[in-house]
Amino acid sequence: MNQPTDLHTLARQYETADFLIGDPSWFMHQVKGAANQEAMAFIAAALSYGSRAQFMPKIQSILDKSCGDVDQWVRNRLFCTVFSADDCRSFYRLYSHQAMHAFLCSYSSLLNGYGTLGEFVRKNASDGFSTLEVIIHYFKDHGSGGIIPKDTTSACKRLCMFLRWMVRTDSPVDLGLWADFIDRRTLLMPLDTHVLQQAQRLGLIKSSTASMSACRRLTARLAQIFPDDPLRADFALFGYGVNNK
Repeated sequence: MNQPTDLHTLARQYETADFLIGDPSWFMHQVKGAANQEAMAFIAAALSYGSRAQFMPKIQSILDKSCGDVDQWVRNRLFCTVFSADDCRSFYRLYSHQAMHAFLCSYSSLLNGYGTLGEFVRKNASDGFSTLEVIIHYFKDHGSGGIIPKDTTSACKRLCMFLRWMVRTDSPVDLGLWADFIDRRTLLMPLDTHVLQQAQRLGLIKSSTASMSACRRLTARLAQIFPDDPLRADFALFGYGVNNK
């Protein structure tokens, strides 16, 4: 496979509005206003693990409960009627109602302290990796564990995906709300086992574990192919996986 030529072709083929169908990024396009889009995207990314058939209805339930006004639902802690601090029942897989309550309380504190998550990042980070660090540290320091990664040892796939949504511009999928203060060339590839397997088949990486070190190596390799926009390769690898099922 001629990697530079074919990956560019795959990116053009798959980075279209059709990509949104069945993808968690669809939800941020269902709400109005930048604040709601940012909040919906952050919660959708946080819940995006495991089977899409299972987590997509859970994200939909957040959209429904908030009536599309996700920012105010979090900011004003209206979620407390849905998620209780002492409710240990499962909401989704390892996420209990109690864990969701702690996560959303931390998020509410951030919104009320900084205005938006974007403003928090603008004040505290300068690139893709430092953005991961400051978000992780904020939620860890404010009593929310498990839903946001505890550190940057793992690939932090869902947070990297969220940053792609927030930073990349000129896309029918990604929103580009943070493009004026985070350079898309500093973003890190949303890496999981499936993406790692596609990258291995293309000879882009030899790592067998989806760690942050593997994420950085793969991103550096993809930056040789897409120097101005490395994460455009996310669509190319998705398309490669679809075409080679």
